[in-house]
Amino acid sequence: MFARRPFSVCHERERGPVDLSQAIECASAFVFPGFLTDDAALSAERARNEEALGVLRAAWADAPAGREPFSYDLVRSLADRNRDVCDRFGIEKLRDVSASSLARGLSNADLIHAVAVLQHRTDAQVTALSGPDARDLNVAWVDAPVSGMVVGIDIETTDRDPARGYIINVGLEFMTVGPDASPHDPFAGYFGLPELYAEKGVPLADIHKIQWSDLEGKRPFREDAQVQKALLAALTAYPYMAHNAAFEDSWFMLHIDGYAEARKAGRVVPIDTRDICRRVDPETRTLPHEMRPASLESWALRRGTLKPGESERHLGLDDVELMLATVQAEFTARNMLG
Repeated sequence: MFARRPFSVCHERERGPVDLSQAIECASAFVFPGFLTDDAALSAERARNEEALGVLRAAWADAPAGREPFSYDLVRSLADRNRDVCDRFGIEKLRDVSASSLARGLSNADLIHAVAVLQHRTDAQVTALSGPDARDLNVAWVDAPVSGMVVGIDIETTDRDPARGYIINVGLEFMTVGPDASPHDPFAGYFGLPELYAEKGVPLADIHKIQWSDLEGKRPFREDAQVQKALLAALTAYPYMAHNAAFEDSWFMLHIDGYAEARKAGRVVPIDTRDICRRVDPETRTLPHEMRPASLESWALRRGTLKPGESERHLGLDDVELMLATVQAEFTARNMLG
């Protein structure tokens, strides 16, 4: 749709707010990262890339379906390019920079829709109980039984920001929510990183414990079209549960081809189990903040799906199984199952 220019214009412009035409121009440019030879140039390129990403994502989301001013492929390709710039600059130097492409949470409309889907009601019926701001969503959650097939999913990444890091581990499993729920058909996969991380080490390994030996020779997630297609098929077939689902949602927007388009069309339904915990478990409102009562580990310890002294694994499939067992235990404890 857009002719690509021979060299990046992102870092050549004077600093100032990026408008839509400049963002499209930035994303459409050919870039030769080898020309960016110092930290200042790389930092400027990254900053402009990420500013352009914000403008493009907002413009695409706000446009009526079918009348977007550009293909979302432009957004994904700019994010891919930005990761290479971050690698060259040194992703470890950016660890304390706020994540610009990571949503802070699902929208109130998403949270209301999740209840409606699991209760097989309309959004309007749930909104009548919760209010449009979802203030009383706790009332709506326990007003009718929940049931239905879901897919639980968890990812491990090398950064908080999906425009800077990589998906290196995915775990998912299916479950039919109900009194006799049992997860089935598990999947776990590892995905590769650029070779430079063989010497640097895998970022955030202190959290997920994934080492280079786990990833060596594996295809990077963004290059594995077959896995992306399979995941998108699962995520559009059933609502998906994730603990802090805004995290997975933000990453999938930039890492799974077709996800953003399906999400906008309403074919993807994220369900945030962390929000379920906060709304339904009364202990989250009485426990001190430093106990992180809505974290998966804390919640699982309270519901008995983790034994005292056990810890959350922070690994895809293990965390999916823990999350599904814990949400099932919570639904059981509150008499929410149909």
